[in-house]
Amino acid sequence: MPAVRDERDDQGWLPFVRRVPSPNCDARPAGTLVDLIVIHAISLPPDEFGGPGIVELFTNRLDPEAHPYYAAIHDLRVSAHFLVRRDGELVQFVSCSQRAWHAGVSSWRGCGACNDFSLGIELEGCDSMAFTDPQYATLNRLLEELRARHPIVDVVGHSDVAPGRKTDPGPCFDWTRLHVKPA
Repeated sequence: MPAVRDERDDQGWLPFVRRVPSPNCDARPAGTLVDLIVIHAISLPPDEFGGPGIVELFTNRLDPEAHPYYAAIHDLRVSAHFLVRRDGELVQFVSCSQRAWHAGVSSWRGCGACNDFSLGIELEGCDSMAFTDPQYATLNRLLEELRARHPIVDVVGHSDVAPGRKTDPGPCFDWTRLHVKPA
């Protein structure tokens, strides 16, 4: 992903990234600086990869009859700014200038409501399987690009901002493979 900026990215969309706009976002509080990145892991159905479930969840089109697990979650209204697929494909759902609904009840360094000041990156994965080389490559390029655009201070896991409630990105995520220092 080149660090090329053009008129399209003035609205928080990265150029050369596949866009699938999610309705599950809203305005950030006025004057809020984006200085946190939260890394997540998701697989739909659980522990399965490559299907349309994640995109359908983030765009409110998840069919509750497509898989037994979906019946319990199809009404959720959630999103993330980015998704990194197992093959390294990068998808953007929410403009970086908007608040995605990814962290839920959360707190970091004494500040609650992490969605207000963070960017959410979902990795297609789970707690029991290693992430792929293409995912780490894409994630590192994305982190470099986001750090060039925002005053990022910390890169953390969902489990760090919602301890006891969330485990992702999980024990199989190798923090040492990031080119940026995590918090």
